[in-house]
Amino acid sequence: MSSEARLREQMCVLAKSLFDRGLTHGSTGNISTRTEDGGMLVSPTGTSFGRLDPGRLARFDANGSHLSGDRPTKEMPLHSAFYDTRGTTGAVVHLHSCHSVALSMLHEPGEDFLPPLTPYAVMQLGRVTLLPFFLPGDPAMGQAVRGLAGKRTAVMLANHGPVVAGRDVEAACNAIEELEATAQLALMTRGLNPRGLTDAQVRDVVTKFDVEWDG
Repeated sequence: MSSEARLREQMCVLAKSLFDRGLTHGSTGNISTRTEDGGMLVSPTGTSFGRLDPGRLARFDANGSHLSGDRPTKEMPLHSAFYDTRGTTGAVVHLHSCHSVALSMLHEPGEDFLPPLTPYAVMQLGRVTLLPFFLPGDPAMGQAVRGLAGKRTAVMLANHGPVVAGRDVEAACNAIEELEATAQLALMTRGLNPRGLTDAQVRDVVTKFDVEWDG
C-alpha cells in the first residue's frame, strides 16, 4: 500500500471514529490533510464522516488544482486559511460537536472560548478564539482565520462548530476531541465556581510544553 493510500484510509478511519462517538452527525463536518507532495486530500461536500470512501476523497496538487475525487467541502476557504497562515499545519478538522456549539451560545465573539480547566486543553489547543457567526460556506470564515495571522491552532465558529489545525491528521483529531471534552466540562461546571488552573499553573504548562499562548 502506498503512503497516500494509507493516509486516505487513516482519514476515513479517524473520521468514522469521531462520527461513531457522536462528535459530529449526519453529513456535518469536514477534514483535510497534506500529502507528501505538498498537495491535499479533502472530504467531499455533503458526505457523512461515518461513510467516507477513501477512493472518493478530493485530491488537490501543490498548486491547489483539483485533480481527482468528488467535489470538496464548501468550507475549503476555512481549511486553506490555516494551511496558508500556519506553516506547521498538516491537517485541519471541523466538527459540529454538541457541547462546543452550546458553549459558543453563552459567550461573545472575540473572547477566549475555553477556560483553562485542565492542562491538556492548554497543551493541545493553546488559546481558542470564538469567531462570529457566518453562513455555512461563507469565504469570510477563512478571512477571519487569516486575520489571526497564524496565532491560533483552533477557533470556534459561533453557533456552528470548532475548527482545529494539527501537525498531522491524528494530532488534529486528538486536539478537536480535547476541545469538545473541555467544552463539556465548562458546561457541566458552569455557575458552580469550578477550580480551574491558576495563571501560574497555565504558565508552567505553556513553558514546559512550548505552547503558543501569548498574542
